Amino acid sequence: MKKQLKKLTLKDVAKALNVSTATISNAFNRPDQLSAKLRDSILEACEKMGYFGPNAAARSLRTGRTGIVGIVLSDYLSYSLTDPVANQFLQGMAEVFQDNDYNMLLLSVHDHEPQDAQSRMQSSMVDGFVVYGHRPQQCSNAPWLMPNKNIITVDSFIPGTTSVNVENYKGAYEIAVHALSHRPKSVAILGLSLLDTNRVCRAQEDELFDVSASISIQRLRGYFDALDEHGLNVPYERIWNIPQNTHKMAYQAAREALTMADRPQLLLCMSDRIAIAAVQAALQMGLRVPEDLQVVGFDGISESENFHPSITTVHQQTVEKGRIAAQVFLGLRETKDVVLETELIIRESCPKTLARSLSA
Repeated sequence: MKKQLKKLTLKDVAKALNVSTATISNAFNRPDQLSAKLRDSILEACEKMGYFGPNAAARSLRTGRTGIVGIVLSDYLSYSLTDPVANQFLQGMAEVFQDNDYNMLLLSVHDHEPQDAQSRMQSSMVDGFVVYGHRPQQCSNAPWLMPNKNIITVDSFIPGTTSVNVENYKGAYEIAVHALSHRPKSVAILGLSLLDTNRVCRAQEDELFDVSASISIQRLRGYFDALDEHGLNVPYERIWNIPQNTHKMAYQAAREALTMADRPQLLLCMSDRIAIAAVQAALQMGLRVPEDLQVVGFDGISESENFHPSITTVHQQTVEKGRIAAQVFLGLRETKDVVLETELIIRESCPKTLARSLSA
């Protein structure tokens, strides 16, 4: 019977290389503590010996840290991985966590019941959570909202946690003021996740999400204040709820809005994806953009610039938002709420001036 080789320990390797155990540990876990030359030589020697780093479970018991952060997404993972805004946010976080030897565990609030065994296990596996796009009705007693965990909320507000957001109200207000400068006679709003439903439908005022927890409601308030200043009122039957930021749902809502008897001359869209779908629906119906219909979006994704006619939008710093959320989680910057500025970007779908007046 072949004799089983003894598994190398940190002490074995340190003795063989004639360095301290702390030096070996730093080579794997804290590279900033060593020169690049020393670290490379240690890692190369360890690889030849068949040693690939300190045991993660033992390190967790010793330090009380796992080196894993749970990323809680408010939508299904299959959707979040295809949404351009969520993708950019994850990219920004990944850059920072990777540089600091942290791993991300992607979770969805839709995958588990708040108190199921898997949720409890995942809570014990991570050092804390970054909660992205939390909605108040989603798992109010979930393990990622436990008070003993490091929790950062993004695009949402949860009492007692540090939040990272963008100027949703201000961005929506500014783009609405710009669009309304052309004095459209009728306006419709294509909203995103305004209601707790998975249906594309007209909005109901008494069913709207809590303003303190929903970025979509903040954008809606920005639109309303701009409309009020221009003496316009958009009743709730001219506001659509689009439950997910997908082309199919946005196209359906846009078609419904554009087939109304009093067809809108301006569509205020809460995302660039919605705006692009609305422009496509309009063009297929024989409408001219921007002459017959003006459309504005929100987010500043690359598709909004490359699409023709290009989309007037509000650019938000999505990648930077991810970086900042990771930095706050790791304690690399001051732990306080962060609100990032937005930028109005004027393009073809709603230019500064029109070649001809909006049609009657």
